[in-house]
Amino acid sequence: MSVIHTRILQETAVRYFLEVVRRGSITEAASTLNVASSAISRQIARLEDELDTPLFDRVSRGMKPNAAGELLAAHALRMQLEAEHIGNELMALKGLRRGEVKLACTEGFALEFVPSVMEHFRRQHDGIRFQLSVGNAVHVAQRIREGAVDLGLTFTMAPDPDIKVEFAQNAPILAVMRPDHELARRKQVVLSELAAYPLAMPQKNITMRRLIDACCSRRNILLEPVLAADSISALLCFVMAGNGIGFSAGLPIRKLVQSGQLVALPIKDRDMNSLQLEIQSLSGRTLPQAARAFLNALVQRATEHD
Repeated sequence: MSVIHTRILQETAVRYFLEVVRRGSITEAASTLNVASSAISRQIARLEDELDTPLFDRVSRGMKPNAAGELLAAHALRMQLEAEHIGNELMALKGLRRGEVKLACTEGFALEFVPSVMEHFRRQHDGIRFQLSVGNAVHVAQRIREGAVDLGLTFTMAPDPDIKVEFAQNAPILAVMRPDHELARRKQVVLSELAAYPLAMPQKNITMRRLIDACCSRRNILLEPVLAADSISALLCFVMAGNGIGFSAGLPIRKLVQSGQLVALPIKDRDMNSLQLEIQSLSGRTLPQAARAFLNALVQRATEHD
């Protein structure tokens, strides 16, 4: 690839190029950017001409960046994020009176934890705005890699080389039930005895469910849920409506347990303690001041009752 000039990387062509990389097709990028597909095609052709190299492989379902395209995307994204960082820092010279924090999290964090930290943070810094994207762990990691968010909150079982772990905390999986459930007065339970009750479990693509299933497989235990869902809200509502048992880490349901609406019991099986809560950012990225301050607020709230 020829030398990449800063002037080129600041142009519209690169913005369009990065959107095609994210979306995997010119049509999808055009829809997202609200411009004509032909305009994006012209800009990418111009960029390839200036750099004297193709940037994409045309595949059956769209466009995939080749080695040169991946190199340019990584470099351009870093420059884009650094430019955003400088802008945020210039505003921050007047203190945290303006700025925006962009986050992605799995649904459990969006139940109460993240919104409550946001509200408390805004009481001290009322000029800060937030964007929150909620999805599964794969969604959170993708938003971080794309530079679309400053911070991600999720549960994981394995490290990711592209992602920096800003904060980590063990997150044992708990058995969740109503306070009047016949097991609610127990100090702990084991997985095998839960099979006798109606179970509400995450769907099989959810990190927590994969860990539960692996633990059951190693112990030759069969847990068949009455309800499988990708929404923790639906699972908890099912549990609170009857004699069912659900599963959750402690942080997403902390307020529900403190208020007496739910009881959460440790599960004795050792493998149920291998889940980790993480607050993440893009590796190599310098967080804007507002995001760094909000990260500190998240960590403080997460560790309040350790």
